[in-house]
Amino acid sequence: MNARVVAVRAGVRRGRIEFGQTMTNAGELMGWLWLPVVALVVMYAFGDGTVPGVDFPLGAQAVPGILAMSAVFSGLMGLAMTLTMDREDGTLLRAKATPNGVLAYVIGKVLGKAAMTVAVLVLILVPAMLLFDGLRPGRVSTWVTLAWVLVLGLLAVLPLGAIVGAVFGNTQSLGFVTLLVMGLVVVSGVFYPITALPGWVQWVGQAFPLYWLGLGLRSALLPDAVAAAEIGGSWRQWETVLALGAWAVVGVALASVVLRRMARRESGSSVAARREQVAQRFD
Repeated sequence: MNARVVAVRAGVRRGRIEFGQTMTNAGELMGWLWLPVVALVVMYAFGDGTVPGVDFPLGAQAVPGILAMSAVFSGLMGLAMTLTMDREDGTLLRAKATPNGVLAYVIGKVLGKAAMTVAVLVLILVPAMLLFDGLRPGRVSTWVTLAWVLVLGLLAVLPLGAIVGAVFGNTQSLGFVTLLVMGLVVVSGVFYPITALPGWVQWVGQAFPLYWLGLGLRSALLPDAVAAAEIGGSWRQWETVLALGAWAVVGVALASVVLRRMARRESGSSVAARREQVAQRFD
């Protein structure tokens, strides 16, 4: 059998195992759930207002944005943290020592984090539908739109996580990336319509996939009348496809280059240096 086919199968099996481990690890699972859960509770408690210009609850309007935020954190940051930690403890170096081991490793990590991201979204969406009035889960079009938006969103977000995990050498440095993502949450219309922000901030928000993922999820879960609060007064689904698709194409191309370079540079001395840095942090 072709060696690459064997590696792909090993990667799929690894992804399935790691997904199962995550879903049965209460501590790790809560680590990805606490932020969106807190956001939902806050919006439920203080989201009694209505969307400007639309008679629709502000709390319910924020639910798709919170889901998009969760997808970015669990997908992008989750994959970045995993790659960084595995470089520190030598897991990636061990994968490099086997034929096509890096390919199987990357496939497993990407599939595992993609499945975990979808599972986290489901765990958030189900109670949200019970808490907030106005969401429309009963339509077939809702689930069709959710499916293609999530697929494109994951294709746009996961390569960025791989790039971040390959570029940053230790987990401490990822704090800077977390701050950047939090900044994007502010300017991407997660909790409030982006049209309420200054024009230049709207352009900044639209430059990144978080806004488009949130917009796509709003088009799936909210009534069409709420689109009046969006830029252009519509869901702009074709623009969403183009924006997320462009991020996916560019991200996959860059990630493949960066990951190959990272794998070539992995060595026993680099792992030893990282371990020494980790030990110094705890001295």
